[in-house]
Amino acid sequence: MAQTTNVMRLLSAAGLPFSAHSYDASITDGMLVAAALGENPEQVFKTLVTEADRGVGTGGHGSQHFVFVIPVNCTLDLKKAARAAGVKSIQMIKQKELLPLTGYIHGGCSPIGMKKPFQTFIEESATLYESIFVSAGQVGHQIQINPDDLKDYISADFADLV
Repeated sequence: MAQTTNVMRLLSAAGLPFSAHSYDASITDGMLVAAALGENPEQVFKTLVTEADRGVGTGGHGSQHFVFVIPVNCTLDLKKAARAAGVKSIQMIKQKELLPLTGYIHGGCSPIGMKKPFQTFIEESATLYESIFVSAGQVGHQIQINPDDLKDYISADFADLV
């Protein structure tokens, strides 16, 4: 692979094994990405960023952000996501908030190497596979990594999310 992304540099520096894969960057649909990679959509994961209101009465201010990593052929169950995060309710952030918050653009958001760490949850079905695919931090680039290595590296938890 000609291009090395920041995600790849971080994993290499941590000594974690992964393999890099690229696809046509004009493809933005997760199911089409899985097809372009020639992989099972249940093993190709997308990274979703959400927010939960901290609530006026709790002394919290603003919103709290959470990251969910789920298969591209699934939809995040917001009730399950809120339960996993231990909050009352959760919603997707607005697309325009993604880059300033994470440092990543839509279609290239990786759970690895965000501007700051957020509590992250990976759909528990990831544990069924020796490796899963997640964004390498740029549209057109994915990494294949062991789900336990990913979980440990980003201090995530496995949860029922779909």
